[in-house]
Amino acid sequence: MAARSLEMGPAGIRTAHTIEILRTERGLAQRQLADRVTALGRPMSNTMLSRIERAQRRCDVDDLVAIAEALLVSPLVLLQGPSALEVASPAPLTK
Repeated sequence: MAARSLEMGPAGIRTAHTIEILRTERGLAQRQLADRVTALGRPMSNTMLSRIERAQRRCDVDDLVAIAEALLVSPLVLLQGPSALEVASPAPLTK
């Protein structure tokens, strides 16, 4: 069986970009968001989050749901991209 390509597709790239936009709009450092995701039961380091945001690591469904919950948005917002943010962006988060 041939190995599956690990290349990131357009939906993955869009999701990665949206995660970074939401995180920065909320004034969170990567470490803060990673800590929130970990506190929700999905262990994540800031290195893992950095790689997800740079589209160097795939964001699996469990990561997607936990990141969305930590950012207080629906996972669908992360999948739809920056255009969905205009409707769904709440006020900045504080720790």
